[in-house]
Amino acid sequence: MPNVAGPTNSRADSFASMIVYPLWHVGHQNEAGDDGSTVHVDESGVFCDESDGDDVKLLGIYSTLERVEERMRQARLLPGFHDEPECFYFDACELDEDHWTEGFVRVPPGE
Repeated sequence: MPNVAGPTNSRADSFASMIVYPLWHVGHQNEAGDDGSTVHVDESGVFCDESDGDDVKLLGIYSTLERVEERMRQARLLPGFHDEPECFYFDACELDEDHWTEGFVRVPPGE
């Protein structure tokens, strides 16, 4: 039977405190504005409502902020991304750190 739990060697433990930076982009289609207009950014940062049509894309996971900045510069030259150049977001994440620690509940559409 294959080892589904992953590697158990000490080399895997050496990455436990590594910080990485996932870079995302939101292609907006929502109608969340008061007049039904598309909302791109709100007081919290880049606005996203996937249930209202927004499309979230993971561009990559980078080892430094400099690489994140370079990838954003490159992506802003590409179709789609250049239409929404301020709709990138990223945050520091520590490898092997849990982010979703509770279960979830499905809400049927229309509720």
